[in-house]
Parts: sequence; C-alpha cells; structure tokens
Amino acid sequence: MDNFLSFGGAHWALFGAGLAFIGGAIGPIIGITYAASAGTGILAEDPGKFGRILPIVAMPGTQGMYGFITAILVWFLFLREPQELREATIGFQIFLACIPVAVACLFSGVYQGRASVGSAALVARRSEEGGRALIFPGLVETYAVLSLIITILILLDIGGLI
Repeated sequence: MDNFLSFGGAHWALFGAGLAFIGGAIGPIIGITYAASAGTGILAEDPGKFGRILPIVAMPGTQGMYGFITAILVWFLFLREPQELREATIGFQIFLACIPVAVACLFSGVYQGRASVGSAALVARRSEEGGRALIFPGLVETYAVLSLIITILILLDIGGLI
C-alpha cells in the first residue's frame, strides 16, 4: 500500500467501520460527561433522585451503540472474508455508508448530553417530572436513530440484500 489513495476495498470498509465506531463513541463520551456533571451535583443535594437522574445521564450513551452496531454490520456483511472485498469502489461505498452514523452520533451524543443537563435541572426541582424530562433528550435521539437506519439501508443495498 503506497499511500492512502491506494486502499483496497477491505481497507476502505475497515476505515468506515472504525470511523462509525469512533464517532459513535466520542459524542456519547462528551454528552455523558455533561449530563453526569449536572447529575452528580443534583445527587449531592438529594441522593434519593438517583433513579430519576440515571436514565437522563445514560441516554447520550445510546449513540455509542449505534456506532458499534454499524461496525459489527460492516464486519458481518463484508469483512468476514476480506479477500472477497478486493474492489476499492465497493469498499469506498461502504466507507461512505458509515459516515451518517459517524457524524450524526458524534454531534447528537454531545447535544443530547446538553439537553440532558436541562432535563436533570427539571428533575432537580420537580422530581415527579422525570418521565417528561426524558422527552427533550429523546428528541435529539431521533436523528441518531435515523442515521443508523439510513446507514443500515445503504449497507444492505451495497451487500445486495435489499
């Protein structure tokens, strides 16, 4: 392999799978940090709110699962026998299919964490609003889910499964 542009199909597919996982991990790391910082402050005042705060803090972590699912799908559909994935154009298509999850989960994880901070503040003042407080970070989740769906559909199309 002389340079980046001479990647084979399996190399591009691995690059896409890795990028999907990394983007899906970095966003939740930052988002959970935001939410956990707010949550621990609330729990320092009232430890009894742990059950209401935990789902709010954990919610940004779902994007990490979407990146993981994408990476597993790339491996399962294309990389179990990488010698069959010799065409760089197919590998590059797989790489491009991974971008929606990589980018959307990176940003949605961060912003879902920021939305969770506001939800945690709501629970701090009115713990009975815990269910409603999940709606706001859940709205951000919608776009991470949509990115996973589009990535799966594209991967299935590339693999000839739809």
